[in-house]
Amino acid sequence: MSPPSRLLIVSNRLPFVVAQDDGAWTLKPGSGGLVNALAPVLAHRGGVWIGWPGEAIDAGGAWEDLFSCRCRERGYDLVPVLLSDSEVKGFYEGFANGILWPLFHDLLDRCDFEPSHWYAYLSANRSFAGAVLENSTPGDFIWVHDYQLIHVAQALREQTEERRRIGFFLHIPFPPLDIFVKLPWRAQILNALLAYDLLGFQTARDSRNFLTCLRHLTPDIEVVDGNGLAEVRIGGRTVHVGAFPIGIDFRSYEELARSAKVRHRVKELRRLIGPAHLFLGIDRLDYTKGLPERLAAFRNALQRYPAMRERAILYQIVVPSREGVAEYQSLKARIERMVGEINGEFSTPGWVPVQYHHTSVVRRDLVALYRLASAAFVTSLKDGMNLVAKELCACQVDGCAVLILSEFAGAAAQLQCGALLVNPHDVEGMADALERAFTMSGEERRQRMEPMRTIVREQDIFWWVDRYLQAALGEVPEDFRPPKEYFPPFVLDESLLEEP
Repeated sequence: MSPPSRLLIVSNRLPFVVAQDDGAWTLKPGSGGLVNALAPVLAHRGGVWIGWPGEAIDAGGAWEDLFSCRCRERGYDLVPVLLSDSEVKGFYEGFANGILWPLFHDLLDRCDFEPSHWYAYLSANRSFAGAVLENSTPGDFIWVHDYQLIHVAQALREQTEERRRIGFFLHIPFPPLDIFVKLPWRAQILNALLAYDLLGFQTARDSRNFLTCLRHLTPDIEVVDGNGLAEVRIGGRTVHVGAFPIGIDFRSYEELARSAKVRHRVKELRRLIGPAHLFLGIDRLDYTKGLPERLAAFRNALQRYPAMRERAILYQIVVPSREGVAEYQSLKARIERMVGEINGEFSTPGWVPVQYHHTSVVRRDLVALYRLASAAFVTSLKDGMNLVAKELCACQVDGCAVLILSEFAGAAAQLQCGALLVNPHDVEGMADALERAFTMSGEERRQRMEPMRTIVREQDIFWWVDRYLQAALGEVPEDFRPPKEYFPPFVLDESLLEEP
């Protein structure tokens, strides 16, 4: 198969958000793991990024001049897909985030299976497919991203008979069979995924969950396991399926961490925060991130390990997200109530145990906090990957921090070599991990951080893109293997071995 003439990225959001400030149009950098991961890829390779600009706007406005200017600056084209407020509400808030997001994170009780959301989802996906058709040629490779746009390939094939090479990558987990079958549109979702040429998942477990669904729900389809990539044979077509754990731009994080401006900011933050051990949490506001569980664990650690009092703080940044959704407002209120309770119980003159910030963070300050941290505390109830864990490793140029990482984050598979892995539902177990990180020697910290940094360095964002595109173009290297899975350790009760 010949190499693609261009790479087209298709995602729900563009890497820049259109906004009006005092009547003037502005472009603000987008946030989230997808933007952070893919922006350097297109800047490096060139191509086209197709997505929603973040506001319900009309074509032909002054904002289009900003897009043209930003395209010249970044080295790739931006193509906005314009959606109305009602389309966004039904497609994005309704089906994508009211059904697929909670279902794929095993939170069935949070799903709202409203039929109108399904039709809004299909309509929006057709709009994205139309933008792809207008801005692509048969020689391009089209790479569609994430759960909001599962139906783009199917919609594209309905709109043109010209063959397009098109792949899909799911950034969130794929649920096990017993969860997936609860989805009323399970058959339509599987059919839409099978319209792609290559399906990429974050972990071997996600890939296995998807293939298990196919084996049990589509018995007429042949599934053949391979070395790293599985083949799904449908008539005369073959869909390849594999795990491709996403990375970060390691070099840019490391270089910024070593820069004079970050070193200066680290000193400023240390003066502001004081000498206490800093347990760092950085998360988008979302119920999958385990924020109440994290606060409960920190409170438990202060209760059970008095030596940590006045010598440790939880520095928690919560990035605003979906502020108009009542469930997220409720979560924010619960977090702030717990912060107040903990600080009310334990604060002393000169020491506030939880320093909570509901705000976005500029990259310089983010990297400075990674360098300053004694430990990062990642407690996702379920996560596709979790790039915060990898960003910490990249910024730990002195190797002095501990990574406390949820077993249910996709990053656990790669970083199990050095992280303290915890069950986010186990409050006392997480508290024990905090105390262990608090008392850990500098030598053990460095020994744990070094292999994680090696993995994050070698399997960076460019490695991820290359592996995916190699698989998409039929050039799978001989050493291609799925990432090692993580399974919690189990100690057998020796009494079970005794003869009755």
